[in-house]
Amino acid sequence: MMKRITPIGLENMERFDLLPLLRNGVQVHYEGSIDKQGYNADWDWWLYQDREEWVIFDHVGPGCLYNFVQHRYPESEEPTFKFYFDHEDEPRVVIKPSEFGSKHPFVTPLADAYFGPEDNGRGPIRVIRSFVPMPFAKACRITTDIRLKGAAKGDGGWGHVVYHAYADANGVSTFTGSENYERLIQMWRSVGEDPKPRVNVESQTSHPVEIKPGEAVAVFEDHEQGSIVSITGGSLKQDETRELWIRATWDHHEVPDIDCPLGTFFGSELGMNPIGVLSHGQTADGRCYHYFPMPYWEHARIELVNRGDDPVRLPLLEVRSTRDRNPIYLRGSTGYFRTSPYYERKATPGADSIIARLSGRGHMVAGHITGHARHAGIISCEGDVRVHIDGGATPRVESDGSESWVCYGWGFPTPPETNPSSAYDGLPDNPWSMLRLCSGDWYPFLTELAFGIESGEFNNQYIEHSGILFYYGVDEPGMVLTDQLDIGNRASEQLHEYRYEGSRGYYTLESAYEGDHDDKLIRDTGHETEGFSEFTVSIRPENRGVRLRRRSDQITGRQRANVYVDGIPVTEKCWYYADRNPYKRWLEDEFDIPASYTEGKKQLRIKLEYVQAGETRAWNEFYYWVYTIL
Repeated sequence: MMKRITPIGLENMERFDLLPLLRNGVQVHYEGSIDKQGYNADWDWWLYQDREEWVIFDHVGPGCLYNFVQHRYPESEEPTFKFYFDHEDEPRVVIKPSEFGSKHPFVTPLADAYFGPEDNGRGPIRVIRSFVPMPFAKACRITTDIRLKGAAKGDGGWGHVVYHAYADANGVSTFTGSENYERLIQMWRSVGEDPKPRVNVESQTSHPVEIKPGEAVAVFEDHEQGSIVSITGGSLKQDETRELWIRATWDHHEVPDIDCPLGTFFGSELGMNPIGVLSHGQTADGRCYHYFPMPYWEHARIELVNRGDDPVRLPLLEVRSTRDRNPIYLRGSTGYFRTSPYYERKATPGADSIIARLSGRGHMVAGHITGHARHAGIISCEGDVRVHIDGGATPRVESDGSESWVCYGWGFPTPPETNPSSAYDGLPDNPWSMLRLCSGDWYPFLTELAFGIESGEFNNQYIEHSGILFYYGVDEPGMVLTDQLDIGNRASEQLHEYRYEGSRGYYTLESAYEGDHDDKLIRDTGHETEGFSEFTVSIRPENRGVRLRRRSDQITGRQRANVYVDGIPVTEKCWYYADRNPYKRWLEDEFDIPASYTEGKKQLRIKLEYVQAGETRAWNEFYYWVYTIL
């Protein structure tokens, strides 16, 4: 049996054929300029000042940067960004915004500079973005020589970082800048062509045929193990993009794995302009393509369904499959390619539109969201994308505006726009349709993923959203809750043998979490210590690691603690959270304990030793959830 491959960094992006593999010990995170009060002042982007530099990103532990974006007015002073790795005193990367797109390895199309439009006096705006993978074994920090804020023209700007955090450093080689990016660059220069390595293929082609209302026509069927290599076709008319749906069922599942409008499947729900990313889309001449690999083990059936009221003429469609990848796609450690249930166009006044709720275990690889305001002339793209993963109350991903999620950072006034990882279609600001491929920074989940988007700056507009997510997944969860410790509850503390030294006492806080429900107050009692705390928790012996989730007070940033498991220090990383929110003070952050500390055990003795960092005064804790990773 072939060993399962878990690529990291450059290989993760080069090996598009390995996207279906389920990944262990990976979390996605987003750090950026979010309005801490929950409104739309998304411009302050800094964590703390260190001597003459402003720190905008700070992570301790192994991980990989996949997306870096910064926006600023042309009148703003040009900052200098410095990237520090593995606690080094000297930066490995020093780069100015004007160098993105030309300075190796931040070269087009992996990195570029986008100059936004005038947009009736709001603009123009300068946007720089990078999708260069930058792994690190121990830590990473990004600084700028000026404070980034953007409340007025002339200020420094705003932005974000999307990255993966790993439970351990196995297989992680820290970025040097001398890596060979030529293969990846060539892939990204060849949008519209299959990015996967070549294999032997079998083709099934459906020629034009008329499909009656309510009728389904099979375009592919296989009764053995294999995987779909590509689905391609001719140009689509607008009525075909909406009324003609594609439905795919793998291994006789009761619910179809893919079920969505054909236009959305090919990356263009509105169908106004040809747009395309590396994985799927339409070329300038109208040819449709979809290259996500789709494995199956027993049976596959793909159909086109006419959900409209009139007959639709089926365009030429070619489905290519292979058996060459069967040894790589091992059942149980490989996910099915799936779509979330298509989110039909509707408004959710005063609340986020929840585009999808995924369950089981897997990773999201693309999202497609469309917005319709009541009329033209409304700036309708300011709503934040907010993604909650595995039931956490704090959003794991929270963009500063819809357009920032797809790395444009300045509305949707001049469609179409497209790059290998993101695109949008529509009319100036209304309607708009955005597409984001997460080929490197995919969003892993072990039990669930909830993807929502605001309607306007702070859910203060009437906007009708529609959309869908693409993901790889299986129905079985990847972790299970096995214990809970309620700090401040004497019975719970006694049950878990909770003790501490260096106590600063207990206190009660009433506040809210960031995100959709930031007006919901929660009252809880917790404890803080400038020494240590320790407690015993129950887990399952058949584990692949353990996840600790903590409710804490994030009134100050840079909370830090060393972690010990049964007296042994976790040397791969410490528990560290650099950001803060003095307004929405509740935070749920997590620490993944590698399996080497937990395998075969039924219980663990956890010790958290406070480490002073910056303005923090103590380690605070209100509640712990303990998950066994399966």
